[in-house]
Amino acid sequence: MKLLLVVSWIRVLCVVVCLWSTMASEDVHVGAIFSLDTINGRVSKFAMEAAVADINSDPSILGGRTLSLQIHDSNYSGFLSIMGEMVSYYGWAQVIAIYTDEEQSRNGITALGDKLTERRCKISYKAVLPPDIRPRGMMNLVVQELVKVKMMESRVLVVNTLSAYGPIILRAAKLLGMLEDGYVWIATAWLPTILDSRPLPDIFDMAQGLITLRPHTPDSQRKKEFTARWNQLSKGAIGLNVYGLYAYDTVWLLARAIKAFLKEGNNISFSNDPALTAIGGGSMNLSALSIFDGGNQLVQTIEETNMTGLTGPIWYDSNRFLVNPSFDVINIVGNQMRQIGYWSNYSGLSVVAPEILRSRPQNRSSASQKLYSVVWPGGAKKKPRGWVFPRDGRKLRIGVPRRVSFQEFVSEDKHTRGAHGYVIDVFLAAVKLLPYAVPCEFIFFGDGHQ
Repeated sequence: MKLLLVVSWIRVLCVVVCLWSTMASEDVHVGAIFSLDTINGRVSKFAMEAAVADINSDPSILGGRTLSLQIHDSNYSGFLSIMGEMVSYYGWAQVIAIYTDEEQSRNGITALGDKLTERRCKISYKAVLPPDIRPRGMMNLVVQELVKVKMMESRVLVVNTLSAYGPIILRAAKLLGMLEDGYVWIATAWLPTILDSRPLPDIFDMAQGLITLRPHTPDSQRKKEFTARWNQLSKGAIGLNVYGLYAYDTVWLLARAIKAFLKEGNNISFSNDPALTAIGGGSMNLSALSIFDGGNQLVQTIEETNMTGLTGPIWYDSNRFLVNPSFDVINIVGNQMRQIGYWSNYSGLSVVAPEILRSRPQNRSSASQKLYSVVWPGGAKKKPRGWVFPRDGRKLRIGVPRRVSFQEFVSEDKHTRGAHGYVIDVFLAAVKLLPYAVPCEFIFFGDGHQ
């Protein structure tokens, strides 16, 4: 008999958990469904198997019962798109979003757009890529889309995609000369996922100067010990990334919740679902599924379970969100992921670890927001202005009178057919202070005699 229970995976992922029991066994079986053909899926598999082994080595966790993990494949992949404050921090007014046309990427870009709107910024263009194209075909589509992007005003590009497509986007950008000075590239969690697990030189080479975000996990002795064990667990097949730590903690969280569930006197029992019985067998044999009677209670127990894992303290608020999410802000320089600061919902952007700032009075003032210096694409040390004059944009037309008197204020230059004078100088100086381009032309009127 089986139960399907959806559990929110720490911060990012979702796991579908299956529990089943037999009359002759005291074992607790857990089924995890995630994508085994992705980097996160492969890392999570090793981490969850390690957690099961550690739980079963301690009889006090489940009272002598054995936890068994059954892994099934899925096409799920997590994403991250919390960067509105960072765009505002650097003073950019517009960004271009590049993302794959699938639910999680769309939702991430929508959330980013909302955050930018709160700060009077906006997404000026959305470059949408199909999610189900083979890599060779994807390269052609990406090049076509990036050619459009290159013609536009904004030079701040946000990439929210799957880890399989991220390198393709970077290769196309390098081919078009879009990884040079003047551009700003901000990548979501797909980039550190790749570089943590497969630190290939060509990826580092293309990602020079990029900024990315990675979920923050505080340093601890347990985390160091698990990291030291990783090569043995994975047999050197793949490097450890933060989602491996999440996967490990997820199994421990579930085991502790099951322990509390049983300790409260609850039993693992099942009932037939009349709705599934009415459907009949069919190819999926849904009528053979049973419903776990204590499902709601177990979910509540999971939400009420507080623990400190490899990723730090874990507990949920009333909306089933993890309390105090935080992220590392990373700048790719050379063959290193250089940390330039942190972001948390408590302190915003800072160069001090979130766990330290939470022990201090909250300060979200603009003066407290700080990141270390960045090496931008092309090796530039100065912050890019984030825009250029668009190649296909319409110019702002400004009427200028051909004056007879007070020509020091404004007059026409007979040689260049341009305008000069005090008023023109003030106007041009003001335009230079804007965080976006305002191409303009002066249109003269009057005969200059009256």
